[in-house]
This record gives sequence, C-alpha cells and structure tokens, in this order.
Amino acid sequence: MATLKFLCFLILQVFLVVNCEGVEVGFYKKTCPNVEAIVKETTKHYISIAPTLAAPLLRMLFHDCFVRGCDGSLLLNSTEGNKAEKDAIPNQSLRAFQVIDAAKSALEKECPSIVIDLIF
Repeated sequence: MATLKFLCFLILQVFLVVNCEGVEVGFYKKTCPNVEAIVKETTKHYISIAPTLAAPLLRMLFHDCFVRGCDGSLLLNSTEGNKAEKDAIPNQSLRAFQVIDAAKSALEKECPSIVIDLIF
C-alpha cells in the first residue's frame, strides 16, 4: 500500500511540476483548489485496479518530454494533414491514456474550462 501511495504521489508531482512553464503545485489554488487531489485520486484509483499502469504513465511522461520538453503534445490526436506525436512509431506502444482522460474529465466536472489540457 505504501508503494501505491508513493507511485500516486510521484506521478501527480511529475505531471504537475515538470517543465510546465509557470505551472506548479498550487497553481490552481484559487481557481480550482482541488486539482491536485483530483489528479491524485484518479491516478490512485486506476493504479489500485491495474498496478501495471504506473510504469506506462511514467513512460508516457518521458516520451512527452523527450522531443520538445514536457508540453502535453503527446496527448494530442492527429488531424487531417497533421500527424500527432502520439502516432509516431516510438509512441505507438504507449498506454494508460485512459488515466489522463479520466483525470481531465474529473477536473472538467469540478472546474469547467479552468485546467488547461497541456498539464497532462
């Protein structure tokens, strides 16, 4: 259980702190005060059901940060004429996008249009 808590904490900190220009823990304190708790609880829920998702979440972060810094561009879908990072050959085996999608949905429910997509 301690390992699960540590992994949730680590993933939360990494997603909210790493190289997100100006975004840090507490950034949404006034506009969406529960943002960190929502991300933590969502991540904790998914990892408690499928502990093997912890490593893919960290791998996803590494792949996102590798090209142009940690900007969330790995989460964008391709559009007609524009191939997204997600579809590049090294990234096609990534998984755990459902955890990010669930956290974003929970944040939108709590604080509509406040938390930007590029955090994740």
